[in-house]
Amino acid sequence: MAEQSRSPREPVEEAAQPGSPGGPGRRRVLAYLLAAPTLAVGARLGLDAVGGESAEAAVPSLPQPEELFDLGDMQTLAAAPTSGLISVQVHADGTASFAVPRAEVGQGMTTAVAMMIAEEMDLPLAKVRVSLADARPELLMNQLTGGSNSMRSIYLPVRSAAAVARQRLVATAAQQWGVPESELTTRDGVITHGAAKSATYGSLAEAAASARTVTASAHLKSASDFTILGTPQNRIDARDIVTGRKKFGMDLHVSDAKPTMVRRPPTVNGTVVSVANADAVRNMPGITDVATVEHGVAVRGETFGQCIDALRALEVTWGPGTVDKESDDTVLAKLRAAALPMVVPPLLTKKIDAEFSFAFASNSPLEPDNAIADVRSDRAEIWASLKVPIVAQRDIADRLGLPQTAVTVHVVEGGGSFGRHLFHDVAAEAAEISQKMGKPVKLSWSRTDNFRQGRTHPMCVSRVRATYALGNVVSYEQRHTSSQTDFGHGLGEMITSTAAKLPVAGNLTFAETIFQLTQSTPYNFGVTTQLLNEVPLKFNTGSMRNIYSPNVACARELVVDQLAAKMRKDPVAFRREFLKEERLRAVLDKAAEAGEWGRALPAGVAQGIALHTEYRGAVASLVEIDCRPETVNRKVRDGVTGPRVTRALMVVDAGFAINPRGLEAQMMGGMNDALAMALTSSLHIKDGIPLEGSWDEYFYTRQWNTPPHLRVIVMPSTGDKPSGAGELGVAPAFAAIACAYARATGTLPTSFPINHATLSFDPLPLEPSTPQSPTDGLDRAF
Repeated sequence: MAEQSRSPREPVEEAAQPGSPGGPGRRRVLAYLLAAPTLAVGARLGLDAVGGESAEAAVPSLPQPEELFDLGDMQTLAAAPTSGLISVQVHADGTASFAVPRAEVGQGMTTAVAMMIAEEMDLPLAKVRVSLADARPELLMNQLTGGSNSMRSIYLPVRSAAAVARQRLVATAAQQWGVPESELTTRDGVITHGAAKSATYGSLAEAAASARTVTASAHLKSASDFTILGTPQNRIDARDIVTGRKKFGMDLHVSDAKPTMVRRPPTVNGTVVSVANADAVRNMPGITDVATVEHGVAVRGETFGQCIDALRALEVTWGPGTVDKESDDTVLAKLRAAALPMVVPPLLTKKIDAEFSFAFASNSPLEPDNAIADVRSDRAEIWASLKVPIVAQRDIADRLGLPQTAVTVHVVEGGGSFGRHLFHDVAAEAAEISQKMGKPVKLSWSRTDNFRQGRTHPMCVSRVRATYALGNVVSYEQRHTSSQTDFGHGLGEMITSTAAKLPVAGNLTFAETIFQLTQSTPYNFGVTTQLLNEVPLKFNTGSMRNIYSPNVACARELVVDQLAAKMRKDPVAFRREFLKEERLRAVLDKAAEAGEWGRALPAGVAQGIALHTEYRGAVASLVEIDCRPETVNRKVRDGVTGPRVTRALMVVDAGFAINPRGLEAQMMGGMNDALAMALTSSLHIKDGIPLEGSWDEYFYTRQWNTPPHLRVIVMPSTGDKPSGAGELGVAPAFAAIACAYARATGTLPTSFPINHATLSFDPLPLEPSTPQSPTDGLDRAF
């Protein structure tokens, strides 16, 4: 990335300026000078990240818990005790580095962090190095990536550490030159005293270092002085990505860590009873080891191709899994039977009752799940893409019978996540295999492993009752019933540690607490309740992008359209009338204007609009969908088509947009996820296992299903800190697509995705668990 020309930084003693949107003005901040050979400044993580000792929130007359204190606030609160244990370091070559205790899985987090440091230090972006921190148990609950919380929690702390680093360098130069600090300026990593003297940060790094850890302070930049933050920036790793230089987990090379794969059972979580031909398989070309593990039989060889041949040759007798008799119909019946009752009687009012079902969805990342493990008798070393590495380290140590301090966990960049990397089962399996074989292993799951034995977004049913009278909505009740979601990845510990300060009461489960901290309705609909109930089915579930919100918001916004129709009001006008807050009105108005709401469209083509607020952000989505037969029935080789969204608009208010270009990319990704969830992508469960076995069968959004016209509008900053954004766009986009489909077809869709009832592929065999490697790639190229 080209270095950016910077104007000289004003002296640090400049009087404080009032704050403005985009930054806390000349706010004075605290950090720590850490004992180190060169300058190192510890960031204060904790409640400063949300601007004080209480969560930000609007104060409606009847607030829901999420509006007072949301999931991100809980995460920040839980991280507070380990404030000061991460640091920005300045090196002798003039660069600054930061090992961020979060995971980079394609969301652009490392770019945003580099921008914070470059801004406050007056450094070119090219001189900032951001890496991923290894598992650090001393951080306790401060090393979890999820809940769209990363930018919210580290924005002020990282800037503070960078500002103190710059201040320390200025003070060191002033002391060496015998001049007042106020006469010095900084620009592009150089400190100058008029035309007489200059010094690079690198030349001062050793002298600026502290022999002991002490508290230090500095002023943050005013937003009006920003030259990087708040401006569109390319990703710092963009060139490496497009040229193939970027290193993901599968690209790592560890000495003697040979390719390893696992033959897996024909049902979810099945177990091995016996292996009839382990010795014969061990003698196959290239194979070095065969070992039985918790849920399969592992083979290690010289190449992955040899591993596939070997695992396919295994003769395994399988024991039962955890959901062997379950299929879509049986799960759906159990969910409907477990739905909590509505409590508001429709006395003297009219009502709308609706039920919506959502199929299982895959948590598979684009990069096949993989991990490297080297387990010895007294220690272990793991390499994997992990969002909660401390939990992974502790669990792997327990499984291996080692102390946690003997297990080193390196966090590597992952090729996507969708929530999958909140779980460390792949890394734990690699460790188990390495221990049993006594050798390093490079484990890769196959695509089929990912889809059939990996994590899924649970099937769920959302029931809604809304009562209305005399032009008002009197009550809104939503009862969301889901197959059990696994939160055994660290969020549960956060809930326990912060329980006394959460705005929820009663003996709630972890899932119910997370539901209450993420769900609220943006409308003044009188008596409002949203409740979760779970059915304890033992599928491998997880917190896919946006957790409950896409399903909950889809159901809600479809009912909002129904209410508008019953009251003979335009859907936009109806929403505007009942919205709780001005930020949502602003994004709604902008979407209606920019998206040309109400424009004339042919029969079978319609617009849909939806709103969502979460993570302290606000989004409106407006789409146009073509449901005409000639579009629905269009043919694409080996693909699924159906209705097509032809125009899509996302209008987002994310507080302060650190990197508008990155925010735009997040909204685009959210739209593509929403297209898949609404129209084409789902898992079909039969006899205890998904039928889908690859991306070819899962029908995630493809180029022929993406909108030819997609626009993202980033609203002007409405706050001095960023909201969460990584998951923010999925729910409103999903809901807008569903609302558009309803208006285009004249029918209320109640089952998602729209095409779930049609099985559009021939399932791969369940045995062997991994299909033979294809040899006809050129024949399938477009």
